[in-house]
Amino acid sequence: MQIEVLPSVAFVYMLIFARVGTMLMLMPALGESSFPARLRLVFALALALVLYPVVFQDYPALPDDLGGILRLVFGEFAIGFLIGLTTRFITFCLQVAGATIAFQVGLGFAQNVDPTQGIQGALFASFLSMVGITLIFATDLHYLFLAAIRDSYVLFRPGAALPVQDAAQMAVNVFADTFRVGIQISAPFIAFGLIFYLGLGVLSRLMPQVQIFFIAMPANILLGLLLLALLLTGIMAWFLDHVTNGVMPFIAQ
Repeated sequence: MQIEVLPSVAFVYMLIFARVGTMLMLMPALGESSFPARLRLVFALALALVLYPVVFQDYPALPDDLGGILRLVFGEFAIGFLIGLTTRFITFCLQVAGATIAFQVGLGFAQNVDPTQGIQGALFASFLSMVGITLIFATDLHYLFLAAIRDSYVLFRPGAALPVQDAAQMAVNVFADTFRVGIQISAPFIAFGLIFYLGLGVLSRLMPQVQIFFIAMPANILLGLLLLALLLTGIMAWFLDHVTNGVMPFIAQ
């Protein structure tokens, strides 16, 4: 190897790491905040090294001016941010569903720190998020995210103009689907809450001297937990199907 090619090799590796590292820091499963940052950084460096022989020919030559270098670097960051954040939106449906379920069964006040998000959330949302991330690894769906990283070089060529309008429309559609799927997952609990509280209202009118709501609160929580146990398999199957359909547009067919 000639010494004069080393700057070009280092520059291309830096561009690959900029795209891959940004996606890994944002993607679900692979980029969870519960994983140590150093571990994610080492994995991004190793993955960039693995991808280098495959994609280095897609990159243009090292520009002579600083403006050209910065344009390529920020372009790679933008592509990684777009794909990583959009795929992150896909798994937010469990947060929406968990918060809705918690309010319906009377446990909206029970909150803890969600280890997958690093923020405080409803207890049901944290539980569903942990189960969802575990099942992504158990069913090997994380390979779809790795395939999306590789195929990003087919969908978004290095140095080409980023389709901002199409990318924004895709992000909006994914974000809207997140709320749609979250409400669909929690639909049985919404129906349960409406029927349960309607029945409590009727009983309170028939027996006004009895504190119906204080008596019925434990029953509401118990029935909600039983309903969650019965529907958990279907909820996770629906979630995994949603993840698969959400990642497929980023994989070259």
